[in-house]
Amino acid sequence: MDQSVIQPEKMELVVVTHVVDAITFWAQNVTDKINEKINVMLIEKCPSAPILMGRPSSHKVYGARYSEDKCWYRCTLQQQSEDKFSILYIDYGNTEIVSRSDLVELPEELQTTGLAKKYKFWGFHVSSEQDSPLFSQGKSFLQNMINGKKLRVHKKSVCFDGTILVEAFQGNLDIGEELLKFKFAKVSLPGNRENSFPTVSLQECTGLWPSRNAPGELDALGSSLGCMPKLRPIFSDQKPQIIKEQKPSVALQPVEKLNAGQEPLTEIQSSKTDVNGQQVCSQDIEQVPNETESELQRMREVINDKDMEIKKLKEEGSAIQQHASLLGQQLEEAKLELQILKESYDKTKETEHNHPTTVANRISQLAKKVVSLRKLRESNPCSTDEDHLLESITIIMNYRIPMPLSSERLDLAGKAYDQTLENLRGCQTMAEVESLVNIRNEARGALLAAVDDFLQEVDKLPINERLDRLKEVASSLTAMFSSVMLVEQTEECSFERFCEWKGHKQQKIKNVRKATDEALLALSSWATRLSKFSCLMEKTSLTEEDVAEGVDEILMNADNALCEELRTKSSEQDDQERKMVFNAFNKAMQGIQREQCLLKAIRQKYELNTKFKQEIQQWQSGPPKAEDLFVVKKRIRSLRSQLRWKLVEVSCLEEAEELDLPEILKKKEEIAETRNALFQEISHEKKQYIMLCDLMKRGFPELPIIYPDADINGYMSSAGLLMKSLDRDMFDADPMRELSGRRPLLSTDFQGQKIVLKCYAVDEESEAKMLEQAAQYHRAQQQNPATTVPLLALFCGKSDPLAYIMVPHYSNGSLRAIQKSSPLSSSEIRKVMKGVALGLQGLHAASLTHASLHPNNVFAIGREKGIVGDYDFSKTPEQRVSDSGMVAGSISLVAPELKQGQPPSPASDMYAFGGIVLWLHVPDFSGTLESERQNVEFSGLGLDARLHELLSKLLISSTRLSASEALKEDYFISVDV
Repeated sequence: MDQSVIQPEKMELVVVTHVVDAITFWAQNVTDKINEKINVMLIEKCPSAPILMGRPSSHKVYGARYSEDKCWYRCTLQQQSEDKFSILYIDYGNTEIVSRSDLVELPEELQTTGLAKKYKFWGFHVSSEQDSPLFSQGKSFLQNMINGKKLRVHKKSVCFDGTILVEAFQGNLDIGEELLKFKFAKVSLPGNRENSFPTVSLQECTGLWPSRNAPGELDALGSSLGCMPKLRPIFSDQKPQIIKEQKPSVALQPVEKLNAGQEPLTEIQSSKTDVNGQQVCSQDIEQVPNETESELQRMREVINDKDMEIKKLKEEGSAIQQHASLLGQQLEEAKLELQILKESYDKTKETEHNHPTTVANRISQLAKKVVSLRKLRESNPCSTDEDHLLESITIIMNYRIPMPLSSERLDLAGKAYDQTLENLRGCQTMAEVESLVNIRNEARGALLAAVDDFLQEVDKLPINERLDRLKEVASSLTAMFSSVMLVEQTEECSFERFCEWKGHKQQKIKNVRKATDEALLALSSWATRLSKFSCLMEKTSLTEEDVAEGVDEILMNADNALCEELRTKSSEQDDQERKMVFNAFNKAMQGIQREQCLLKAIRQKYELNTKFKQEIQQWQSGPPKAEDLFVVKKRIRSLRSQLRWKLVEVSCLEEAEELDLPEILKKKEEIAETRNALFQEISHEKKQYIMLCDLMKRGFPELPIIYPDADINGYMSSAGLLMKSLDRDMFDADPMRELSGRRPLLSTDFQGQKIVLKCYAVDEESEAKMLEQAAQYHRAQQQNPATTVPLLALFCGKSDPLAYIMVPHYSNGSLRAIQKSSPLSSSEIRKVMKGVALGLQGLHAASLTHASLHPNNVFAIGREKGIVGDYDFSKTPEQRVSDSGMVAGSISLVAPELKQGQPPSPASDMYAFGGIVLWLHVPDFSGTLESERQNVEFSGLGLDARLHELLSKLLISSTRLSASEALKEDYFISVDV
């Protein structure tokens, strides 16, 4: 059975489910994917299915409860004895005897062919009777070797009973050769058989089918065939039409008579006479339909084809015999060489005969080596790190999931769609909108079709399972090669070199192990002969020469083979081999990481497009509209009018000569309710703006042009800060005179929150500038909301030339107020100032300079959380830094470079930050920070070494720390904010 002649495309991959004997087994095709579906249906249907009643049919499929695991499987009935049934599990091949209560009827969808097929090794028959120990040993041997495992089978033929004759391989191992090696099977192929059988030609048959042979011929043929199954006939429907129509059996003329041109109708006529007992005249014979002659002619052609095949087989048999003759010559030459070797060892044998203890010593040494090798084989698992790496490489290379083909089409459709959105964003007039919207809608339809194709293709990919498998492989490889450092670049052919080296190594180990097994088997055979010769209780034909022949050669071969395998097992990798393995490991890990990134990108793209599809589908009936926003604005106007009227009413009641206190209180309650309802509607208005802005960004840029009255662009340009519906007279505000030194501050409530309204006198130009700076600050604050004061809203008064900014009210939360009433401790200072540093880091990352950092503008929430206050948005950084409030105690917070005329920068903010830190630790510091004596003065303050180092880098060093660098200093390193 030369493995090299097997074509790969004719191979099938099966998994063995049941072993019958040493050459017969049942297996399922690995490509069949319905086994799990059938099991699920059996679990659902069988418990409630009707129990088998009455007489069963051998052609139906039933459900049976297997005695081992009490689970349901499909079966067919073989035999019945009272209420006991012999069944065959058609999906696995094993048989069992069950009672009627364990059988149920199955629905039509489960009445399908079994998944398991019966296979037999081609060209073999069992070498022993069924009751012999060798028969059960052969079955156990095959079961241990292949049961539950995957095999590659090469189909050779099919028997009458459906048994498939195959050659089977497990990896590079030929299973048939293993059975022959251990004599569990014998060869039955022509030209290479032990029990040969005579060839029965078609001319010797009495008919066209084997079933019509004479009984004596059948007996002779059956005895010569042994265990070889009869092959399925190649022609399946070759009976003449006249034979099909007649119920009695009809004997046909021999083939040689047909070929000789004799008339077959005479024999047909005599057959009819024998069966029916009536005489048929020659006129009736002539009336046989012409189609019978055509049928017989076709039979002749088939027989001629078979003659050609038999001739071809004979030629192949002749070639095989010639090859056997050549092998016989080679065998004779090998015998001559062995004879020469035998003569060379004669002297050594004589020595062993004179000194028998030499053989005993050698056998004792061999026994020790056998024990060592057995322990080594048992302790050294088949799967080494190299084997696991090879398996991992196979998983990485053979089961990769590429980027779906529809992804490229999706990207192209997405680019076209984005371009239509860009065109819409650049549109300025309503006249252009309609045509551009139609183009956008067409592109959106094409994009949705591409999205559907992509989602359907990705749904079929086992992405999550593949990611889990890759994660498992990566974890196991990392655990095995934990000492190997991953490198970014590896050789391109690392896998190929490793696989080639591993293949050579495996073949070498296999050859060495095979040689050891053969040598030990020869030694075992010699020991058997010695035992038979030494047994005085039984007669034997063995002579002293038979026992002594080849002893030295057997012992020497066994010793060499054992030493070779032990040396191979204990050999370590050299540097070049280790480098090859490490390179393969590195490339495997890189392949895993690349595929993981790809799969995560596919999954993320899948999620984004799923969300996109859901969002777009809700607008299939029509584009979004701003009607809800206008309805809210209308309610706001109505409530505002009501509020003004009620305020006038209260004012009139309060100015009346006779005060009606109950009515005044009632009106004030109505005012509070109206104000709350108004603020609630303003909150709804903001939600509508947020929704419309989001829709504008995601696919409807035409909304600002279609609805100009909504002023969506104005809301977006202010980063959602501008709320035009607000006005000063809506608030019941009280002036904050103690804090209104530079600008008016008002304290009030807004939706249950205490707030401060900062008032700025602006004109049209300064209003736009202020709005721009406030929007920049608002965007930066939203990136780091916990470390800077938030801006809640911005609006301009309708009855006064003032702009109002709404911020939270931190009562007595500024550093100046806290230090005046209850100074912070050292640990509290570190926590608060770390929060301030984080706030400055966020502003500086947005390219904003605060330029107004002082104790009144830094807040300590709960004495632990430090946040940076906002600044005057109507002023430039240069104007803000020149404010007289840039002091902390007696410490000036204006950096030296600012006094020299340089513009404010993040570095000048950090100088002010350092000055505040110094003021918090040393409130009464009266030194100067502009001379070169700072080190001396700091040293005399008794500051912590880490604080001293931080202040030096903030206030003295020519290269001042940035906010991110300051946060890495030891002073802040252990502080949690």
